[in-house]
Amino acid sequence: MKLSGSPSLLGFCRTVALALLFPVICAYAAPQDGEQYQDDTKYSPLTQINASNVGKLEMAWTYHTGEVPPAKVKDALIAFEDQPSLIDGSLVVCTTSRRLIALDPQTGKPRWVFDPKDRKVGVQKCRGIAHWVDSKAPAGTPCKSRIFLGTAGYRLLAIDAGTGLACAGFGKDGEVEMQPSEPELFPGEVVAGSKPAVVNDVVVVGSAVADNQRVDAPSGQVLAFDARTGKALWSFDPLPRDPADPAMKTWAAGTTGYGGGNIWANMAVDEALDLVYLPTTSPSGDFFGGGRAGDNRYSSSVVALKGATGQVAWSFQLIHHNIFDYDTPTEPLLIDLPQPGGGTVPALVQNNKTGLIFLFNRATGEPLVPVVERPVPTQIAVSGEKPSPTQPIPLGMPTLAPQGFSPDSAWGFTAIDRWLCRRKIEQHNYGAAFSPPSIEGTIFSPSVGGGPNWGGGAYDPGSHIMVVPSNRVPTIVSLIPRAEAKLKKSQSIEAGGPMVFPNTGSPYVPKIEPLLSPLGAPCSAPPWAALTAVDLVTHKIVWEVPLGSIKKMMPITPPSSMDLELGTPGAGGPLVTAGGLVFIGYTLDDTVRAFDLHTGKVLWSADLPAAGVGVPVTYEAGGEQYIVVPAGGHSMYQSTMGDAVVAYKLKH
Repeated sequence: MKLSGSPSLLGFCRTVALALLFPVICAYAAPQDGEQYQDDTKYSPLTQINASNVGKLEMAWTYHTGEVPPAKVKDALIAFEDQPSLIDGSLVVCTTSRRLIALDPQTGKPRWVFDPKDRKVGVQKCRGIAHWVDSKAPAGTPCKSRIFLGTAGYRLLAIDAGTGLACAGFGKDGEVEMQPSEPELFPGEVVAGSKPAVVNDVVVVGSAVADNQRVDAPSGQVLAFDARTGKALWSFDPLPRDPADPAMKTWAAGTTGYGGGNIWANMAVDEALDLVYLPTTSPSGDFFGGGRAGDNRYSSSVVALKGATGQVAWSFQLIHHNIFDYDTPTEPLLIDLPQPGGGTVPALVQNNKTGLIFLFNRATGEPLVPVVERPVPTQIAVSGEKPSPTQPIPLGMPTLAPQGFSPDSAWGFTAIDRWLCRRKIEQHNYGAAFSPPSIEGTIFSPSVGGGPNWGGGAYDPGSHIMVVPSNRVPTIVSLIPRAEAKLKKSQSIEAGGPMVFPNTGSPYVPKIEPLLSPLGAPCSAPPWAALTAVDLVTHKIVWEVPLGSIKKMMPITPPSSMDLELGTPGAGGPLVTAGGLVFIGYTLDDTVRAFDLHTGKVLWSADLPAAGVGVPVTYEAGGEQYIVVPAGGHSMYQSTMGDAVVAYKLKH
């Protein structure tokens, strides 16, 4: 399981309430035919809803999928992280069990339902679907317009977009059963959870490989199939196995038995260049690489593959010898970037958990801002580890998360809280970003979950502003010698508190926990989540605001004078529109907000029935613009859970 952020604020809200009162007492968007939505940049040119009238939004309809998780989720991670898709006049929603439900976009009433009869695994979520139209099929042919869906059972399914029926001519009865590189330890060790990518007539599927279960984890292979027939076309392993591959030179001689490097985030596609862009992750295990010395390319990189052949066109590694779980977690943004001398260049923007922003020419891989190799801490590494002495840093770009932590960074609601935090920090290793894990415990800032995570950014081509949410609560990563570790039999996924993973085959067992004071509040200064707007032409931050309020989570009514917009760690992504707006859920306060794209001011907000941890989308239907938000929550954050899809439109 890839950690998708810091634990919930709910566990310490009572402490927060008392701490706040202490001084008082004591003194995206949906793909749409007609270019209404650009899926890769989460941008819509629709302007009916804009900065002048967004305050008039009201609920248009609500649909419930029927998949409400239990009040307390154990040994599983359930998150409604969908990005609904408007396809052939229906709004298609993908539920946590990967059922597809086609809704009337004006009323929210269901038109058809497709049940993949997927297996239940530890991670239950769906991060979207892919759509493809067969240009060679005559009009009216079944499955001319089809949906591709990856499953928890590691299958690729093709479904008729108009009827919800399986495409009989694809694979066997509409599905291709993919095979992990080796047998799974448990159901769900390898899943296809994010949306497939379609480049011309080739459908490409990544995978999520469970983290830190074993060093010899399954490969994070990428598989490609003929979009018409399901015939296997090519495969790509992010961990090179061919001695002739130049990436092999970045692995110590004789390195074998490693897996991972998988692509669990969404991929991006440039069909004109016939390129599919892979955001790759760390090799197994995430926090100790003693047996895999070297940079370990193609892991932790952006890799551009030719869609027709799967051959590497270019690659760039963002993290050398990744022992931080700093995956490449976000879908690359493909934009046309203005140049100082005039004209534009086809660009790729890559956000990372580190909060660093990389810009590349997406045709060649050439960096569009200088990237330097900067020395990073290595002295506290555990025995057998060889951290990279440098990491690539883009010059002149702002960062989206604090880069390091120290006792001077300690924060608290009261002087006592701050003092307790400082003591706790001094008991661990700390320092600049990329300080390696240690037996004593190393404070990671950015956290192992980011910084930015899977929801990524959204880009407005008019202003050249990219808007990105990020989490800001650091984590402590400790490496426990195996002989001293106390492991449970199951792969427990618990909200809050430490997470301990077996990591079989490694001399160390990793433990990950949030940096909280003994009283339960974060030891880092707010905001604990932020929304940041960056001008990608000037490379400057336009504005940055806290993302989320802790008011609804307070067990008592706080004084009205208290500022509770402190940010709440969360998940999801933004939507930007030509109406000058940014829509986002993300937060644990069960709220969707509309921000002014140019100032960061909140112009509208509405209560949701659960946390909106998916990606908002917009479309026009019947002459009216709609904003739709999946609102089902995220169990790891202990958020409000539910099963709602909520639509808004302007009052008449």
